[in-house]
Amino acid sequence: MQQLFNEMIKQDVKPFLAQHGFVKKSLNFYKITDNLIYMLNFQKSAGNSADHLMFYVNCGIYSAELAQIQAKDVLTEPKEADCHFRARIREIAEVAPDRFAITADTKMDDVRKTLLSGLQQVVQFYRTMTSARSIVDYYTSGPFLHLGEESFHLLLQTNDVAAAKQYLQALQEKHGAEQRWTIFEKQYEAIFKQYGVEFTKL
Repeated sequence: MQQLFNEMIKQDVKPFLAQHGFVKKSLNFYKITDNLIYMLNFQKSAGNSADHLMFYVNCGIYSAELAQIQAKDVLTEPKEADCHFRARIREIAEVAPDRFAITADTKMDDVRKTLLSGLQQVVQFYRTMTSARSIVDYYTSGPFLHLGEESFHLLLQTNDVAAAKQYLQALQEKHGAEQRWTIFEKQYEAIFKQYGVEFTKL
């Protein structure tokens, strides 16, 4: 099964992603641009055996601008866990399963077809994510708590107060009743204060 997996990566995945500007390093594929680093990570399951192999495809986008907001060192080859946008392939490509499996009964042509179709959708999605603001817009539209502090910093740094307040209101409406909200609220209030912007509580 391991050999089938390796052959698929070498013969199908690598050439396909190379066409779209990705370079392979181990089981990571990177595409580096001026603003962002796009990556795809093939993660094999810890419970694999000789006759059963499962793997996940993790998608990540890394922003040097957001890393600087986080006061972190800027990385040239970020791991998936370092990325500011993170998702499993299924979250972007509906055609793909949450995880892929290879067994003796598996029709590899079907796996290849599904995987490459999913990767095509990821590549198309990556084309819509062109800057740190794209990542922030993705999470603020949720609205998600993920990258909340970084999102407020980016929005207020660029003087987009309206977007920052809209995001804050959406988070308050979604999470305001949760016990943990007071912790986030204090963090966000301090950021608003840092930029001299009024912080409105619901």
